[in-house]
Amino acid sequence: MMVGKKTVLVVGASRGLGLALAEEYSGRGWRVIATSRGPSAGLEKLCKRYPDTLEIETVDTVDLLSVRALGKRLEGRTLDTLFVNAGICRASDLTPLQVNEQDFIDMMVTNALSPMRVIEVFHDMVAETGVIAAMSSEIGSITNSTGFWELYSSSKAALNMLMKSFAAHHPGDSRALLLVAPGWVRTEMGGQKASFDISESIPLVVDVVERSAGTPGLRFIDRFGNVLPW
Repeated sequence: MMVGKKTVLVVGASRGLGLALAEEYSGRGWRVIATSRGPSAGLEKLCKRYPDTLEIETVDTVDLLSVRALGKRLEGRTLDTLFVNAGICRASDLTPLQVNEQDFIDMMVTNALSPMRVIEVFHDMVAETGVIAAMSSEIGSITNSTGFWELYSSSKAALNMLMKSFAAHHPGDSRALLLVAPGWVRTEMGGQKASFDISESIPLVVDVVERSAGTPGLRFIDRFGNVLPW
């Protein structure tokens, strides 16, 4: 183990925002444990740039046994930050009447239930002054909803509710609990019509997560640290 280096576990780092998180933390000198469900050319390439500080782990977040197995493999490690990014978007422009039920179920399991299972498994591995973050979305705000991507946004609203419940079940926890909205970013999931490039989002996301270390409590925030309405 390298003395003095902070450690982050980025769950869901095979591509897009998660891969960008792994790259950003690596560039800042962190020890990074990055997970992927299967082989990731992006992570393999990144590992060649940071062979001494980047580790790649395999986990399928929707498979609880897989999550528990990862927990066993990392047993005894201390995480300064846990960042759960795994998520999918399906049938984004459809209505509840139009959507295939399985697509909706898959989004709910992948985007809401599974991240919270990861957080529950790894909670005690996070340093007492550390940060537990989950990638949410501005459109997960019920207050601000315009009906855009209503099915995907409902899965993020469900994530927010589950994280709020988690916080309620852990009163007095010294860790920061963050739901982070990165903005509408141009990725495979976000699409090319999105407002921001990854480089305009992820460095700010990491900044706000780092600033939150040592400040306990639950916050739903954007990449600038502004509090968003539930």
